[in-house]
Amino acid sequence: MPAHDLPPDDGIDAADADKGFVAALEPGVVKNAAGETVWNSDAFAYLRERAEPADTVDPSLWRQAALCARQGLYEVTDGVYQVRGLDLSNMSLIEGERGVVVVDPLVSAEPAAAALGLYRAHRGDRPVTAVIYTHPHFDHFGGVMGVISPDSDVPVVAPEHFMEHAVSENVYAGTAMIRRGMYFSAFGTPVGPTGQVSMGLGMATSSGSVGLIPPSVTITRTGQEEVLDGVKFVFQMTPGAEAPAEMNFYLPQRRALCMAENACHTLHNLLTLRGAQVRDARMWSRYLNEALELFGRDAEVVYASHHWPTWGTDRIAHFLSQQRDLYGYLHDQTLRLMNSGHTGIEIAEELRLPPELEKARHARGYYGSVSHDAKAIYQRYMGWFDGNPAHLWQHPPQAQGERYVRALGGADRAVEAARTFADEGDLRFAAELASHVVFGAPDHSGAKTLLADVLTRLGYGAECATWRNFFLEGAHELTAGAPKTPIALASSMVSALSVTQIFDSLAIRVNGPRAWDAHLSIVWKVIDLAETHRMELSNGTLVHFPDPRDTGADLTVTLTKAQLIGILSGHGLDGIGQQGDATALARLFGLLDEPDPNFAVVTP
Repeated sequence: MPAHDLPPDDGIDAADADKGFVAALEPGVVKNAAGETVWNSDAFAYLRERAEPADTVDPSLWRQAALCARQGLYEVTDGVYQVRGLDLSNMSLIEGERGVVVVDPLVSAEPAAAALGLYRAHRGDRPVTAVIYTHPHFDHFGGVMGVISPDSDVPVVAPEHFMEHAVSENVYAGTAMIRRGMYFSAFGTPVGPTGQVSMGLGMATSSGSVGLIPPSVTITRTGQEEVLDGVKFVFQMTPGAEAPAEMNFYLPQRRALCMAENACHTLHNLLTLRGAQVRDARMWSRYLNEALELFGRDAEVVYASHHWPTWGTDRIAHFLSQQRDLYGYLHDQTLRLMNSGHTGIEIAEELRLPPELEKARHARGYYGSVSHDAKAIYQRYMGWFDGNPAHLWQHPPQAQGERYVRALGGADRAVEAARTFADEGDLRFAAELASHVVFGAPDHSGAKTLLADVLTRLGYGAECATWRNFFLEGAHELTAGAPKTPIALASSMVSALSVTQIFDSLAIRVNGPRAWDAHLSIVWKVIDLAETHRMELSNGTLVHFPDPRDTGADLTVTLTKAQLIGILSGHGLDGIGQQGDATALARLFGLLDEPDPNFAVVTP
């Protein structure tokens, strides 16, 4: 159902989004220690001030963005508060006997500290008595050092396998994911009706200091109960839904159900456009039904780590059941069509939601979309190959572009062909054709100009915020150059990694072809952890493993974990013990690549 066919806005979401408002942060700007702005919610005030949507923004997306642009401290229910609009995610605060339990402390430390300060300004200077990470996406843990210090003895609670997936996503693949995230969020385009409007889940992400404190309390099973600062929490495990490790929780004393990021006011991603593991729509639907069965009949309010709460047992049941049906329908119908011979791209074109779900605003594709979620389900089961052998060994983009340009009679003719499709309103094919010219003839300015115009028009028409952002950021790269990536997730999290994870992050930087003929072995004695690890390089592969036997090597290095991190950060070898071939480290480091956090996306 097109957005313009949606039923009139009944105002219920706006009333829910405003309910419980206590106070806003004034001004809504957060700066770091150097005086640089890392968050500015005031920049999105235009969404609340304009009576009518701009003609450069899909009206349904404008409405969603205006709801997300509300900022401040809100009371959810007695003893449960949220700070919204100070980052992409919400920080929840649950009052206990001595202080407050902080849930999902935002992207970066500065907004998290500002959120806690806003809470304390109106609820008293309560100490943080526990921290909960609902899942390992960095907008739910990255600001933890804004609410507690790394050496604090405050319990940090997270689902089983949290660290494994936090490192996998944000360190091992962190450079590529955060780079794509710049396009996902339209980071380089200006805030305003022709640029950044929303991300569907919230306005944008902050750009402050990201950190991680490892969990000290692990939740392993549904029904597990923990008492934190006198408050009883009942947890529900939801691995494989919105994240590989995630959990909801219920507060029976408050009759409040936190759905983490498993039930928000949007159709979510099954494969986020920034990259991630494909999520399991079938299990997602089942977890939502389980939450409804376990807690839905008792809960008086349901809230999440994004958006606004829903109050009332009947409304909660309606909301959760529709969210349940949404993911279940996408899964089952994609499989039905897949088993009838349709490919992922064909299913994405054909699949339509039932009318009740199409009309439900919280099921609209502001963050995910039916199109790319259907393709994700296909990928989960069938992989990248659609079965057509013509697609088995295609040329990469630049080689494809060169051949398209030649087949169309040169770059000028190819651009004219693309312009014809654009003038006819077929922006999708115009973008595809113009992109081939950009890759096949990179110096053809007319191709870049045309593609930028087509991508901009596609962005202005997109109801899905992340589609809009990718289109507009792609246009920005074509006209102004690729944006710089301001967040270095891997380096900001390294102190929280285990030694094995640190060596894993080193191994993925080995330039395989340059290391084919290199052979070396190093024993690392990490004295403050009483750990000994053996590392061997052969066939371009850096193998490492705990080896308490200390069987000898080209080089033995004795150091602390902090010194290990220092070496890998280029801080030198002062104070570090070395026995054996002193050139081994230099040879190893000479075979490492530096990741490029600013690689181009829509240009070669």
